[in-house]
Amino acid sequence: MSSRPLTLLLLLPALLIGGLFLVGLLFGLAQSLGLFSLVEVGRPTLRFYGQLLRDPDVLRSLGLTLYVSGTATLLATVLGVALALLLRRMARGAGSLRLLVQLPLPVPHLVAALGLALLLAQSGLLARLLHALGLVAAPANFPALVNDRAAVGVIVTYVWKEVPFITLATLAALRAVGDELEQAARNLGASPWQAFRHVTLPLVAPAVLGAAVIVFAYAIGAFEVPLLLGQSFPRSLAVEAYTLYQDVDLAVRPAALALNSLLALLTLAAVPLYVWLLRRTMI
Repeated sequence: MSSRPLTLLLLLPALLIGGLFLVGLLFGLAQSLGLFSLVEVGRPTLRFYGQLLRDPDVLRSLGLTLYVSGTATLLATVLGVALALLLRRMARGAGSLRLLVQLPLPVPHLVAALGLALLLAQSGLLARLLHALGLVAAPANFPALVNDRAAVGVIVTYVWKEVPFITLATLAALRAVGDELEQAARNLGASPWQAFRHVTLPLVAPAVLGAAVIVFAYAIGAFEVPLLLGQSFPRSLAVEAYTLYQDVDLAVRPAALALNSLLALLTLAAVPLYVWLLRRTMI
């Protein structure tokens, strides 16, 4: 068998899944415009998009979604790069630390959210432990870290889950570029920070930013973690879309699909964001 048919055969599952995803996305987009809808609207219309963009609750949800996604991505990226640099420099114990870093990778986000809820809730393990130690008067006095206005529980879950991904991507890039140029800069009088900022960081920036943008795009569209750990109002855009879609009133179904289309557009916006950040880093 020649290499071309074999390559196409290996790509067939990915092409099939991608095709099904694209068909579903286009069908949802059509329904958001009033086509193939369970509710007759007469002709294609952007009315449902206009309703969403004028809805203050949706705008609050957009702000919350961008805040959670941006904060979680920033924290995960900083911690991931720091861990990768530490692993590269460690002579002993690197294997054990690498194993600890990778432990969250196979854990589903839903399981991680449930675990964080049991740990960080005001009736959770940490609150009860601090109460038993006499550090808080009662578990109810423990700070609200789940279903809170600052979305601490959601952000902590995303950071715990995504730090390993960014760490491994950065570590692979660091090993690929080596440390010869950084050592040369140090020998020429550069400080450790100057060598990292002007030599190492531009070399690993494509890998770091690529991983960070993937995390950012995922956090925008994911709904299970904010559904379990987020507050009831405002809700993230994904949770808002899920709630609208589950509404018994079929008249709101096109609005739910319009919100899903806006979420897809936000996710696609991560591509030009990656290009812009890469250019800024390479300057």
